[in-house]
Amino acid sequence: MAKALHRNKRQMPRQGVTRAGAGQLDWRRRISDHVAFALLAYTGMQIFVTMAALKSGHASLLPYFALVVLVLATIPGCRLFEARWNELDEEAAHDPQLAGRFTRDVVVLWALALGLPMALTGAYLGIVSLFS
Repeated sequence: MAKALHRNKRQMPRQGVTRAGAGQLDWRRRISDHVAFALLAYTGMQIFVTMAALKSGHASLLPYFALVVLVLATIPGCRLFEARWNELDEEAAHDPQLAGRFTRDVVVLWALALGLPMALTGAYLGIVSLFS
């Protein structure tokens, strides 16, 4: 039994690499990783920036509610990024000609993940200062 398990373990492809694309990158897997990490970065930055704005003395439940809504609202957007790449067939998932398109999508994804929390908090602080 141990021999059979060891033999099957050797025959299994590494995670993210298929038999058809051995040694090649899988664009579907890479975009999933970027989406997951970008969502974590967005959420962390949104919490950090919102908490910094709340320490400025504006006591309200609105920022907490907005924080939850904004984090939940980004999940469908991230899924759309991922869905475009998950629709690729096995051959296209390893096509090196998609590198430019992949890079563009990753840059847009990370620009939104890092810039959106700052822009949203800036807009919130601007609105609060108008009514104060």
